[in-house]
Formats: sequence, C-alpha cells, structure tokens
Amino acid sequence: MVQKSLSISLLVAALCCGTMQAQNYVPTKENLENREWFQDAKFGMFIHWGIYSVLGVHEWVMETQSIDKKTYEKIAPFFNPTAFDAESWVLLAKSAGMKYITVTSKHHDGFAMFDSKLTDWDIMDRTVYKKDVLKQLAEACRKHGLKLFFYYSQLDWNHPDYYPRGETGNKTGRPDEGDWEKYLDFMNGQLTELLTNYGDVAGIWFDGWWDKKEANWELRKTYDLIHSLQPQALIGSNHHQAPMDGEDFQMFEKDLPGENKGGFSAEAKIGKLPLETAETMAHRWGFSLQDRAYKSTKELIHYLVKAAGHNSNFLLNVGPMPNGKIQPEFVDTLKIIGEWTSKNGETIYGTRGGPVPPQTWGVTTQKNNSAFVHILDWKSNSFLLPNFSGTITSLVDFNSKKPLEYESTAFGTLIQLPDKWSGEMDYIIEVSIK
Repeated sequence: MVQKSLSISLLVAALCCGTMQAQNYVPTKENLENREWFQDAKFGMFIHWGIYSVLGVHEWVMETQSIDKKTYEKIAPFFNPTAFDAESWVLLAKSAGMKYITVTSKHHDGFAMFDSKLTDWDIMDRTVYKKDVLKQLAEACRKHGLKLFFYYSQLDWNHPDYYPRGETGNKTGRPDEGDWEKYLDFMNGQLTELLTNYGDVAGIWFDGWWDKKEANWELRKTYDLIHSLQPQALIGSNHHQAPMDGEDFQMFEKDLPGENKGGFSAEAKIGKLPLETAETMAHRWGFSLQDRAYKSTKELIHYLVKAAGHNSNFLLNVGPMPNGKIQPEFVDTLKIIGEWTSKNGETIYGTRGGPVPPQTWGVTTQKNNSAFVHILDWKSNSFLLPNFSGTITSLVDFNSKKPLEYESTAFGTLIQLPDKWSGEMDYIIEVSIK
C-alpha cells in the first residue's frame, strides 16, 4: 500500500488524542440531543457499496472466495458507477420515510469510498470514476434534510499493518509482519478525514472489532478523537457485545433487541443506550446478482413496527449495483413502504416502546399520553389488550378515528375489532391514557 503524507491538521488531531487520559465517558449536551433525535428518527437506510459490487457476489467475496490482495486489486479499475446519482438515493430514502443514511466508507476489503490522503487504495486513485461518492452523498443529505452516518470497518484485509491477523483475511498473500500501532494511527487518520471533510456527521458505525477480540484496539483513544472532532457524533459498534465505554448507541445485526435468531447477539446484553437493528432487503448486504431471497413489503413493515415496539430504530439495507443504481426490486419495495409510513408514521416516529411489552400478536408504541397498539398477527374480532399502568380514556381506530367498543376485565381490556380489520397488514388502535 502506498502511503501519502499526513496533513498537519490530521497529525495534530492524532497527537492530541494520543495524550488524552481515558476517563469514564460523559457525553456532551450536543451528543445527548443527537441521541434524542436518533431515537425519534426510528428509520434509516443502510448502504453497502464498494468495488466488490463489480463481481456481483457480496461484500465478503474477497474472504469467501480466498482472493489474494494482488488479484483483488484488479477489480478497482472496473468500478465506474457512471449512473450514480446521490440525490436520487437520498430522495428514495426520504420518500420511504427514512430519516438518515448509513453508508460504507470503508468495508473489510480496506477500499476507501472517499478521497483519502493516507492511501491510494481509494476511489480517487484506483478507479476511472475518480469522484468522491461520499462528498456527493453528504451534499445531497444536507440539501434534503437527512442525517449521514459513516460505516467504517476496523478490520482491514488489505492494509499491511493489520497484523497479527485476526480470524479472517488470512489468505490475502500479505507478508507475516506489520506494525499494529501504525495501523491504528492509519485508522484514526482516516476517521479524522471523514469527520473534517464532509460537514456535520451524525455518527460512526463501526464493524470488525470481532475479528480480533483480544487485541488492544485502544478504543477510547479512537472514540475520544471522534467526540473531540464532532461532539454530537454518535458512536456505535457492531461488536455483538454489551455497550463499551465511549459508545452512544447499541446495534443488533439481523435481530430485534433481546433476540438471537441471527446468531450474532448471544453476548449482546441490552444496555441503556439508544438501540438500532439492521436488516437486509434480500439475504446479502452488498450487491448479489443471484440473491433472490427478497423480503416482502409486509415483512419489512412488520420489522419496522416491531423495532419501534422494542424501543429501537430500524436500519434497512440496500446494496447498490456497480453502475451506481439501486436495483429496481428494492426501489419498488421502498416506494410501498413509503406509502405506509406517510399514512401511519405518527405511530412510529417520535415514539418509544409502549406500555405493553412486545407480544406474539404485535407491539405497542407510545408518544406522550397516546399509545398505539399494532396488531400484526391475530385471528379473532375480539382482541384482549393486557393490563398496563394508566387509565384508558378513549380507544379508537387510528386511521378512521372511529371509537371501538371495549370493556375492562380482570385480564385486560377486551376490544371489539371492526369487520374487515384483518385486511390491514398492521391494524392500529390509538389509546388515550390518563
């Protein structure tokens, strides 16, 4: 890897950070305000995009097909996304009801999708496209009022100083030597670039710590650097553990908080930070030509609703094609989701987990003195809402605002649902609570 000169500003930031004494993290006022916004936002778009899209397999293709570094680097010149339009991506997300975008700035292959001055293994130096897609996306997000998060892989299959190797990247043909401290400096240098060259950044979405769990990642040094550059920036890590000191939100990969269906969350005890769950629209994260395991619109809307009922955000992934377009199957699904959020978004945005914990039939959300009962799976016209603290003063069909008949019982509130309610993919009852 060819190293470029480190600018004075980056060097000063790195040196200052290195002298900071790690203490228990105390978030700033700006950070706490951003956490509150994050919890209100509820819905975001995840974007996995890189040179791996050229192969049409997935973002892990370098590892799963044992492609060595020298061979993999031949892919970069073929990446020329002339159809990329940052504004169309942002408008698609916005029309779907999404409030923020999280995009891969660097995935495990180490390739930077931005203009990094610390390496030539980036979109500006190795592709014929030679445009900074992150800068275009940041400008479009500002224009249309969406916030932007950067995904950054701590794991790096390309960098020579990512050594000793972890659990992955052992077939890349790199020499068995390297300087771990130099790699950490490189990583912090790239993070400094991301946090100084692209305007306000809502947060950093880390991934890859799990590759070397026992390594000295010097996380607080990195986290303090981020917070010093942009105090409001939220830090989260897909490490599948309980939150670590310096982090601002907790994420769950392919799982709702408290579940472990995806097999990643066995050690992810739920902390007290804002929550987010990430899921794919098909099976893979990055563009996969043969991936036809498309989730239905109903399935994804239910996931959004269930996430809100678990007091969590929902980060829904797309893997754009190598030409820069988002594949039509995803566009069509997002448009339908947008129709649902435009009609029912009040029951999701700005809410927190409701008065009744998640049930097999669905979830509840709450905003001030209004609770929203989301019935996702129920067979009868008589519905029993479990008891909860507070007194019900009114109970109506959310969309029509027509009162529903109900009576209190020892087991809960028995509600008579209207005829044809089951035609809704999510039947919503609005409950006013005293």
